Amino acid sequence: MRLVHSAPAARTEPTGRPGRPGDGLLRAGDRVALVAPAGPAAPGMLRAGTAWLEAWGLEVVPGKHLTDTHPTLPHLAGTDADRAADLTEALTDPATTAVFCARGGYGCQRVLDLVDWTAVENAPPKVFVGSSDTTVLHDRLTRLGRRTWFGPMPATPAFVHDGPARDHLRRALFTGDPGPYRGTVLVPGTATGPATGGTLTLLDTPPPPGAIVWLEDVDEPPYRLDRMLTALLRRGWFHDVAGIALGSFTGCGDLTDVHAVLHDRLAGLGVPVVADIPFGHCAAQRTIPLGVTVHLDHNTVTTGDRPSD
Repeated sequence: MRLVHSAPAARTEPTGRPGRPGDGLLRAGDRVALVAPAGPAAPGMLRAGTAWLEAWGLEVVPGKHLTDTHPTLPHLAGTDADRAADLTEALTDPATTAVFCARGGYGCQRVLDLVDWTAVENAPPKVFVGSSDTTVLHDRLTRLGRRTWFGPMPATPAFVHDGPARDHLRRALFTGDPGPYRGTVLVPGTATGPATGGTLTLLDTPPPPGAIVWLEDVDEPPYRLDRMLTALLRRGWFHDVAGIALGSFTGCGDLTDVHAVLHDRLAGLGVPVVADIPFGHCAAQRTIPLGVTVHLDHNTVTTGDRPSD
């Protein structure tokens, strides 16, 4: 059976603030790389997602191994060396403005030590988009001083079939103004610091001192969330954080039970915690920034040093 998607018509629209290489923004006419550092993408989803990027006025350059599958491990999009080579090339190519990860799944941890990070550090910064399994890539890039975006990926239903999620990603990438993020107060307070984090399951290196940590996950029942958070607490992972912004925990069980675990494990840190911000593995997910200063004010997170009026 062949997957068929209606391709959106290509168009060129105003991009808000003028885009410049390395400022975290895109504009119509930019060349962008599409790579698969983790799992393989379904061909139909890949075509549909590429069509949307082209409809935004972008020139899509596929990675050499974008459509590969590992010879013995079908959950991986090609060999580790090939995925790492595509990612390194995309992040260092002077002709491209952005790098989009096609999808998550699993595999980014396997390429983390194979990417030429020295070459990446010496290359001009690029817009970087991914979520879920790409959490480890966001961490490495933000430690190089890069701004990244944690949002829906082109070869996934969250991008192809979810218009509000796709539109918010576009707004974030083309204007740099994703707007305020609002949730519910778990622990009251205010804090300002560099944004880090992503998917809880994939957290590893402790965040920089004073960080605001974004956390979300999917299909992890409350006892597993408890286990992961307890392991991080015992390692001192949260020792220097200034605040925590919690997103969706889709498929993790009753939200009351999830909140109970999150409050039990995080309230004792003595930092503000806001929950239920609609980012992560959820419908109409919001794209969130990493590697930039954000301000947490009780139930709201905003970019910049001060909350919006």
